[in-house]
Amino acid sequence: MSASMPRPGLGLQHFFQAQGIAVIGASDDVTKIGGRPVHMLIKYGYAGPIYPVNPKAGTIQGLTAYPSVRDTPTAPQLAILAVPAAATPAALRDCAARGVKAAIVLSSGFVEAGPEGAALQAELVQIAHASGMRVLGPNCLGAVNVADRLIGSFSIALEENMPPAGQVGIVSQSGNVGSHTMQSVARRGMGVSRFIATGNEADVDVADGIAALAEDPATRIILCCMETCRHAGKLIAALRMAREQGKPVIVLKIGSTEKGQAAAASHTGALTGSDAVIDAVFRRHGVLRVRSVEALIDIGHAASLLMPNRLPRTDAVTLVAASGGFGIMMADAMSEAGLTLPALAAHTQQRIREAVPTASTGNPVDASAQMSSRPDILHKMLTALLDDPAEGALILFMSLSLYSTRLRGIYLQALAQVRASHPDRLLMIISQGPADAVEQITALGIPVFASIDAAATGVAGLLRLNQRLGAAIPRDAESAAQGIDAAVFRNEFEAKRALARAGIDVPHEVIVHDAAAAVSAAEAIGYPVVLKIASEDIAHKTEAGGVALNLADAPSVRSAYARVLDNAARYAPDARIDGVLVAPMLRGGTEMIAGVSQDPVFGPVVMVGMGGIYAEVLKDVAVQTAPVSEQEALAMIRSLKMFAILDGARGQPKADIEAAARTVARLSEFAYQHRDDIAEIDMNPILLRAQGQGAVVLDALMIPRAAAVL
Repeated sequence: MSASMPRPGLGLQHFFQAQGIAVIGASDDVTKIGGRPVHMLIKYGYAGPIYPVNPKAGTIQGLTAYPSVRDTPTAPQLAILAVPAAATPAALRDCAARGVKAAIVLSSGFVEAGPEGAALQAELVQIAHASGMRVLGPNCLGAVNVADRLIGSFSIALEENMPPAGQVGIVSQSGNVGSHTMQSVARRGMGVSRFIATGNEADVDVADGIAALAEDPATRIILCCMETCRHAGKLIAALRMAREQGKPVIVLKIGSTEKGQAAAASHTGALTGSDAVIDAVFRRHGVLRVRSVEALIDIGHAASLLMPNRLPRTDAVTLVAASGGFGIMMADAMSEAGLTLPALAAHTQQRIREAVPTASTGNPVDASAQMSSRPDILHKMLTALLDDPAEGALILFMSLSLYSTRLRGIYLQALAQVRASHPDRLLMIISQGPADAVEQITALGIPVFASIDAAATGVAGLLRLNQRLGAAIPRDAESAAQGIDAAVFRNEFEAKRALARAGIDVPHEVIVHDAAAAVSAAEAIGYPVVLKIASEDIAHKTEAGGVALNLADAPSVRSAYARVLDNAARYAPDARIDGVLVAPMLRGGTEMIAGVSQDPVFGPVVMVGMGGIYAEVLKDVAVQTAPVSEQEALAMIRSLKMFAILDGARGQPKADIEAAARTVARLSEFAYQHRDDIAEIDMNPILLRAQGQGAVVLDALMIPRAAAVL
């Protein structure tokens, strides 16, 4: 975050703890946007003064109304604006003049409505910045402090009931998605601390919301519904604040940010989409991303029960069902989610057989129908499994059991006993209900998932969340941008020279301008050699016929020299030719690619992947915002689907992945230092040799930012 950028979340306390609220555009009609906030503030018992503001004054919903916020008896700290878009700037100026600290603009008709609306929104921004007042919206569903009954919203989710007060904070760019999340959280028995919907984000954005919840003592878990990130530095600072406070952030990220500049001539831009970038940012900063509202609620609910000490620590799961078929379904889903099913210890198997002689003691455990006959049998079996040294999560499937009054009692008694005897072990249930039985189980601190797939997704997500919360907080990137010599963009030779100065290994190469010099260079380098056209106007040298490989003697070099020049002239008659590059023909090892592109929000993004078809066809790449450490680069390489090839699969020699990680880290540092000048860097291929023998960049391309914009 730059020194000039305000700390995220600054001034947002007035949206949640305001001493006095003005509702501008207030109405007696509780079905109108201006009537609903007044109605709900009264209905749910907000303790501070409520000032309806309407030019007609009089009384509104039994309260004295005022023609202007300037006329209220005391200056409200919060104003809720529900007037037409065209009237909003004047109303906001009145708020600024009255000393209002924060304003919620519920009205629509701004940037989402076209140029005239965009101009009105820009006016709101100017007023906010000039006055220091924080503005939420416009076109938003506002903010709610459940415990204090402060409602700055017209959400229908609040019309009938308030959610219970609790520890879950919700921040959403979409009002409807946020309201649905708040209602779903309440239905799952969780309490809500704060709710904030940011709408058009003229001033307050999603990063401000996360930061405010990170600093809120009533909030323990942050659920976020995000469509886009507008300010990378603010978002990263907010996520760091949540991480430092030990508060998990679970994000439902929908859609993609706007794509940056075109991929131009490099492969890198095509392989680092903006959605992959936001994934990488979340991963680095301890955020768990989910793909559905259901997963957001499921994992948020489970985390609220398990924080801070019972989140999964390993990928091991032990599965129990009264049916072999359900056990197989559970095993399939857990395996597909990346979880493992370790064998049970011999003494654990013996204890299970003692409790249930007909049980199958593999993993999954087929406990048979006898499991449900008596609570002492169920208790013995669950105790044996929770005592098993594997110490993974124990997941118990119950299909119809809880719908039986008799069986419900057996299960609840056994679950209460093992929960008390094993308070630190992780036990989860799969059951669809009924709702009151599920509520009783969750009251024991045992998460319940409605389906096998939901449980698999949930356990895997909780494991990733715990791993990310436990990882070291990454250092801030602080180096100032440095200028770079424009010569590096001329051709491959100059680009590789710049990379070599950054500590990246490249072959010894020579630029020549006639066939005789090419032969001399080849003899000095040693046969076989490669000839490549050197031109800033020909990025795809192979397509242009500007590459000749495996040249073993002087005649072949002379012939190839003439050929690559002729081919280049036909391919691009007006291309500027800097000469012909003579390089050694290197063999052996495994090909990889690495590169950098510019994300429009997060800046330089580094990518690494397997070479050839693996990157281009299978999209087997990993990305992260620059700069990355060697440790982070190594983790990126290990995450590749084809990492086994580098790790010595089927008896092949292990590749020098440490050298690859060093290359990626140095590339990222170079790109970050020159982020104002370089749009893209493409290193393709990188020859990764056997362990201990290093990595060398065989081809490289750099594109200046100015050229990428054109």
